[in-house]
Amino acid sequence: MDAADLLSRLRRLCHALPGDGVLRLPAGLSAPEAIQTIRAALKALEPPPAARGKPAKARGGIRIHIDGAARGNPGPAGVGVVFIGPDGEVTERIHRGIGEATNNVAEYRALLLALDRAQALGYTDIEVYSDSELLVRQLQGRYQVKNPALKELYAVAKDRIVRFRRFGIQHVPREQNAEADALANRGIDEAHRAGRRGTKSDPDSQWSGGEE
Repeated sequence: MDAADLLSRLRRLCHALPGDGVLRLPAGLSAPEAIQTIRAALKALEPPPAARGKPAKARGGIRIHIDGAARGNPGPAGVGVVFIGPDGEVTERIHRGIGEATNNVAEYRALLLALDRAQALGYTDIEVYSDSELLVRQLQGRYQVKNPALKELYAVAKDRIVRFRRFGIQHVPREQNAEADALANRGIDEAHRAGRRGTKSDPDSQWSGGEE
């Protein structure tokens, strides 16, 4: 049925009269034709799968390594995030300077950056790896969050975590988190150089790899 024929039938169907448990169709339009018209209209109006709010490319799961670093504790701080796909290949690296902070604040800021980016990329299942025992144990509910600054970051993190279908976090030795650590320190270094030049670095320029 082409668009012109469908439109003509729909116009005729609009003249149907309601009855007691029945629909009185206009002359020249049979019941099978009416049903066929309705089905054709539904098919024409049905949005394509990509328009139904599903995550981009049905991405599913991703591994994320995070790290935060501060020189001086508190001192100049940075965060690093590494996304690793199911095939074990790095899909994206992020580094950023975050100004002055403690090590623990930087670790939480790295987590928040990772959560935001994962959601923006459409991932639904994420597994986070961090060498911060404090961060991991607090999010697992094994340690209490007593520091006021961390309490606020913890609350924000928990709010964002529930947006994912599945979230897991594991503690790993520092040597297994070396790339995220290097990125965090790179964020500090680049922010320092930008400060010395009297310019402000662009956070969006510090994403590499991956795809939108």
